[in-house]
Amino acid sequence: MFKLWVKIIKENRLIKDTIIEDATEDTRTHKIFNGLEEACKEFDLAKPIWLDSTIADFKRLNKARFTKDNFIEPIDFDYLELLVLEEDIL
Repeated sequence: MFKLWVKIIKENRLIKDTIIEDATEDTRTHKIFNGLEEACKEFDLAKPIWLDSTIADFKRLNKARFTKDNFIEPIDFDYLELLVLEEDIL
Protein backbone atom coordinates (compact mmCIF):
# COMPACT_ATOMS: atom_id res chain seq x y z
CA MET A 1 0.00 0.00 0.00
CA PHE A 2 1.25 3.47 -0.89
CA LYS A 3 0.28 6.29 1.48
CA LEU A 4 0.76 10.06 1.19
CA TRP A 5 0.11 12.53 3.97
CA VAL A 6 -0.88 15.91 2.57
CA LYS A 7 -1.29 18.81 4.96
CA ILE A 8 -1.87 22.55 4.93
CA ILE A 9 0.20 24.60 7.39
CA LYS A 10 -0.40 28.21 8.44
CA GLU A 11 1.65 29.96 11.13
CA ASN A 12 3.22 26.62 12.16
CA ARG A 13 -0.20 25.07 12.78
CA LEU A 14 -1.86 22.21 10.97
CA ILE A 15 -5.00 23.59 9.31
CA LYS A 16 -6.12 20.61 7.19
CA ASP A 17 -4.71 17.22 6.40
CA THR A 18 -5.57 14.02 4.60
CA ILE A 19 -3.99 10.66 3.97
CA ILE A 20 -4.24 9.37 0.43
CA GLU A 21 -3.92 5.63 -0.09
CA ASP A 22 -3.16 4.03 -3.44
CA ALA A 23 -3.16 0.28 -4.00
CA THR A 24 -2.91 0.42 -7.80
CA GLU A 25 -0.06 -0.98 -9.85
CA ASP A 26 0.90 2.51 -11.07
CA THR A 27 4.46 3.79 -10.88
CA ARG A 28 5.59 5.68 -7.78
CA THR A 29 5.60 8.95 -9.73
CA HIS A 30 2.02 8.45 -10.91
CA LYS A 31 0.92 7.59 -7.38
CA ILE A 32 2.46 10.81 -6.07
CA PHE A 33 0.91 12.97 -8.80
CA ASN A 34 -2.49 11.28 -8.44
CA GLY A 35 -2.38 11.60 -4.65
CA LEU A 36 -1.52 15.29 -4.85
CA GLU A 37 -4.33 15.86 -7.34
CA GLU A 38 -6.82 14.02 -5.12
CA ALA A 39 -5.75 16.05 -2.05
CA CYS A 40 -6.05 19.32 -3.97
CA LYS A 41 -9.60 18.38 -5.00
CA GLU A 42 -10.42 17.57 -1.38
CA PHE A 43 -8.97 20.90 -0.20
CA ASP A 44 -10.49 22.80 -3.17
CA LEU A 45 -7.08 24.02 -4.35
CA ALA A 46 -5.45 24.42 -7.73
CA LYS A 47 -2.63 21.92 -8.30
CA PRO A 48 0.77 23.37 -7.41
CA ILE A 49 3.65 23.51 -9.85
CA TRP A 50 6.69 21.30 -9.16
CA LEU A 51 9.66 23.68 -9.20
CA ASP A 52 13.22 22.36 -9.48
CA SER A 53 13.83 23.10 -5.80
CA THR A 54 10.66 21.21 -4.84
CA ILE A 55 11.74 18.18 -6.86
CA ALA A 56 15.24 18.24 -5.33
CA ASP A 57 13.81 18.38 -1.80
CA PHE A 58 11.40 15.56 -2.55
CA LYS A 59 14.17 13.34 -3.92
CA ARG A 60 16.29 13.99 -0.83
CA LEU A 61 13.67 13.87 1.92
CA ASN A 62 10.57 12.11 0.50
CA LYS A 63 8.81 15.35 1.45
CA ALA A 64 7.82 18.37 -0.63
CA ARG A 65 6.65 21.80 0.46
CA PHE A 66 4.59 23.87 -1.93
CA THR A 67 4.68 27.57 -1.01
CA LYS A 68 3.04 30.56 -2.68
CA ASP A 69 5.72 30.35 -5.41
CA ASN A 70 4.33 26.96 -6.47
CA PHE A 71 0.77 28.21 -6.96
CA ILE A 72 -0.59 30.42 -9.72
CA GLU A 73 -3.50 31.62 -7.57
CA PRO A 74 -3.00 33.32 -4.19
CA ILE A 75 -3.13 30.99 -1.16
CA ASP A 76 -4.26 31.77 2.39
CA PHE A 77 -1.77 29.45 4.13
CA ASP A 78 2.01 29.22 4.42
CA TYR A 79 2.56 25.94 2.57
CA LEU A 80 1.12 22.63 1.46
CA GLU A 81 3.29 19.69 2.47
CA LEU A 82 3.35 16.25 0.90
CA LEU A 83 5.02 13.38 2.77
CA VAL A 84 5.37 9.73 1.75
CA LEU A 85 4.30 7.64 4.74
CA GLU A 86 4.40 4.17 3.26
CA GLU A 87 5.65 2.69 0.02
CA ASP A 88 5.00 -0.58 -1.74
CA ILE A 89 7.68 -3.16 -1.08
CA LEU A 90 8.50 -5.30 -4.07
